[in-house]
Amino acid sequence: MLATILAAIEGTIGLGACLGAAIAAIGAGIGIGKIGASAMEAIARQPESAGDIRSNMIVIAALIEGVALFAVIVCVLSMFL
Repeated sequence: MLATILAAIEGTIGLGACLGAAIAAIGAGIGIGKIGASAMEAIARQPESAGDIRSNMIVIAALIEGVALFAVIVCVLSMFL
């Protein structure tokens, strides 16, 4: 009986880790999409500052990707440890 309970707990831990990784990836995709949309609107309004807007957009997108990668790694590690 104890083995059955432990197996069920391990299954839910794996499921939770997979859901956490999926939510982190979806959140990063939505965030980067909003950054891209806002940057395109800003460039359309002020085309002369396109270089500054583009560089800021790339830096912010890289920071979001870093946080998302960190979240996915934590979820995967929680599944195995």
